[in-house]
Amino acid sequence: MAISVTKKKSKVSKKEDPKKCCSSFTILVRFLYRIPIALSFLFLIYLWSSSTTIISGKILHVCVSSRKLNSLYCLSAGTQPKFEIPIPIVENSTIVGPIANVEIEEEMPIPRVENSISFSSITNVEIKKEIQTPIVSNSFIANSNANLEVKKEIPTPIVSNIAITSPASNVEVKKQVPTPVVSNSSIANVEMKKENILEFVRDGSDPTVRDSISHGRENEIAGAVKFVEEHLQVLRSWTSDRNRKGCDGRGIYVYDLPSKFNKDLVGQCRDMVPWMDFCKYFGNEGLGEPIPKLGKAWYRTHQYSLEPIFHSRVLKHPCRVQNENEAKLFYVPFYGGLDILRWHFKNVSNDVKDTLGLELVKWLERQRPWAPNSGKDHVFVLGKVSWDFRRKEKSWGTRFLELEQMQNPVKLLIERQPWHENDIGIPHPTYFHPHSDEDIMSWQSKIITSSRKHLVSFAGAARPDAPENIRSILIKQCTSVEIQKCQILDCSPRGCSQPESVIELFMESEFCLQPPGDSPTRKSVFDSLVSGCIPVLFDPFTAYYQYPWHLPEDHGKYSVFIDQKEVREKGVNVVEKLMKITKKERDDMRRFIVYELLPGLVYGDTDSQLERFQDAFSITISNLLERVNRLEDS
Repeated sequence: MAISVTKKKSKVSKKEDPKKCCSSFTILVRFLYRIPIALSFLFLIYLWSSSTTIISGKILHVCVSSRKLNSLYCLSAGTQPKFEIPIPIVENSTIVGPIANVEIEEEMPIPRVENSISFSSITNVEIKKEIQTPIVSNSFIANSNANLEVKKEIPTPIVSNIAITSPASNVEVKKQVPTPVVSNSSIANVEMKKENILEFVRDGSDPTVRDSISHGRENEIAGAVKFVEEHLQVLRSWTSDRNRKGCDGRGIYVYDLPSKFNKDLVGQCRDMVPWMDFCKYFGNEGLGEPIPKLGKAWYRTHQYSLEPIFHSRVLKHPCRVQNENEAKLFYVPFYGGLDILRWHFKNVSNDVKDTLGLELVKWLERQRPWAPNSGKDHVFVLGKVSWDFRRKEKSWGTRFLELEQMQNPVKLLIERQPWHENDIGIPHPTYFHPHSDEDIMSWQSKIITSSRKHLVSFAGAARPDAPENIRSILIKQCTSVEIQKCQILDCSPRGCSQPESVIELFMESEFCLQPPGDSPTRKSVFDSLVSGCIPVLFDPFTAYYQYPWHLPEDHGKYSVFIDQKEVREKGVNVVEKLMKITKKERDDMRRFIVYELLPGLVYGDTDSQLERFQDAFSITISNLLERVNRLEDS
């Protein structure tokens, strides 16, 4: 029986061998089948390692690294994603700026510093973009490094000839960041691209809101101001000899653009603003309707009419050439300000708003003069503030000046973006457009002898929806004294729509208050100067950092500055402070304004025949030609 059982088992065993083969094959198949699952699991681990999840209260950010975007793309719930904070590449410059609230999500080696003085403190900043930390040579950097927690190996810094005050602790460093080299060269050669601008300073110290920032960022503003002042010196260095006559081969070529880029925009004047017919402002080639009460050289010029005014003057400039080969300067008559204005009160997408600017750039790239200098010898005149062409997250404006192709050309604007070297501020158009030297001299004689029965005046309206704005304080101070000391012209609603009322008030006033409004600059500053009224400024961005070709560096010659923070926080009474300025000081400032500044602040009429004086247009063109000559020489 035992043997019989053994034989049976043996047979059964022989029959199981093929099944074992099949079983092995099945196991192999199952193993191979699971490989994609394992790879998927590994991919998820990699994706998680390259992403960051931040949970703060009810706020959730999921940020995924993207080399293509060169930043962390964040999906957020409960809040807006934080703005990018690029660190600038600076050559031979001074940067002062504590960077607050930084969490660095990429590995960052400590920079190598040579022949430098470094005071660093970086605190709690969450950077949602790849950060490049500069190697700085022959530079002064004032930052501070605090609360930094090191979680990965950081290379030891190479330091030579350096004085460092830099407590570095609690630095959280997660991934490596490449370190660009900053060389020692002239600031005039700094490439001003948006990636290299102190974006966090710009956002925090935008002149309209900068006084609401915390005390901890005051050093950032100081650094930004120094940065701006250095670039103003570069712009002033392009000033030409005003006595130079003739063109001397300095030709100006005016592009004959398709009409959709200029004339057609003017043709939409009736539909531009719902409650206003803009067409009346575009008569007389942008000057508007005449104002007989003020004189023959006075017109109802709108503050956004600079584009057609400048265009009409360039077309008749003696240096204009018809052959592009004879030109040194190329003028692009694009009415970008009107392009923005036509969409402002219409519910359209950002893509629609950007369409015309993109089409213009493509058109220019097909033109032969563009390529040789990549647009550096091209100039645009844009009749609105620079911020309107640099849209970020909001729906207002376009991104025209953020386009890569627009970084090299010169942009002339009524308000420049102070961190961009190629943004140049030129005066707002006033109501006064002289035809001849006699028109200017006659007006000078009238306003220098004008009876000024008010010490101070203000033409404007309060900003109740902007608590940081000091207008309400100024109005309260003004109305609390007798009318001989301070007079108010309330501009809401449409109280300042009649130019005669504004100019007559300024002609009767010693000082004209010019607090910031919707943006730092004001057309009213130029209206007051043209009227012989000394402007009182409360923010340096209103004029001092805007118009290097038309206003002198010595601001005390033509204006009074009172910091708006002193008015708001320290209760400085502006009227009382202005009362302390002597009559001699006032008269000296007024003579400088009337005889030295005034001619260069106004735009002559289309057929202007000025010989003794240079107006704002002539000064601008002369300096532009000087700039392109220097570019050619270099």
